Amino acid sequence: MSTRRDERPPVPEPLPVPAVDAHTHLDACGCETAADVHAMVDRAAAAGVTRVVTVADDLASARWVAEASTWDDRVLAAVALHPTRTKDFGEAERAELERLAGHPRVVAVGESGLDYYWDYAPHDAQQEAFRWHIDLAKRVGKPLMIHDRDAHEDILRILDEEGAPDTVVFHCFSGDAEFARRCVAAGYVLSFAGTVTFRNARALRAAALEVPADQLLVETDAPFLTPHPYRGRPNEPYCAAYTVRDLAALRGVDVADLASTSTATAERVFRLGQVPVP
Repeated sequence: MSTRRDERPPVPEPLPVPAVDAHTHLDACGCETAADVHAMVDRAAAAGVTRVVTVADDLASARWVAEASTWDDRVLAAVALHPTRTKDFGEAERAELERLAGHPRVVAVGESGLDYYWDYAPHDAQQEAFRWHIDLAKRVGKPLMIHDRDAHEDILRILDEEGAPDTVVFHCFSGDAEFARRCVAAGYVLSFAGTVTFRNARALRAAALEVPADQLLVETDAPFLTPHPYRGRPNEPYCAAYTVRDLAALRGVDVADLASTSTATAERVFRLGQVPVP
């Protein structure tokens, strides 16, 4: 069993319409070189997941994702400091993130937000960093990609106090139906990871029914949160195809329709048509 849990899930048959993995971590999946990235994105493309947004969580990762986005035209990037890493966040770090956020293939500022589950950074440090990232997203004119763990009310409060950027994406949405309705009413985009396929995630599955098609994204958050029925095994961008199919069944729509609408949302949110080819 332990060997099996170390194995990647099988690559599923390709989706009928190409999809986008709106949030993944290629470096955490084991990619180091351009060849690694090509191989991983090739596996994703074989399942119909033809583009990915690889997301940073610290400065080293931010440098890497920006560079990796130039190795393959199917890879886009997002840069920020993860809230659990904000205990020491000085001017040098801010200046470098601002520089990287201006990279032409960086399509979002993220993931930033609040994480009250872990105690790696004080809440006040997280909140101050979150406010800075909100301002950065507005200054560079790119979407803000939010990490929200056990911090729903403070996330909404700070967005309201600072004035939200034009586009806000709740990565790996974790709220219930009522919170989803509040986010939808505010115009925010909700991105669902493999957790929405878990059969014990009743509140989250109910939330996924509240989101209009044009405010819904699909992601993997790989290498974490592998979708059902492979929960606990290594995750990769191709596994977004499992989540697309599960979400389509949950919402009572055709798989091609959900893939098409979520891809159109990703193209609009991340302005993929305006990203220069490397």
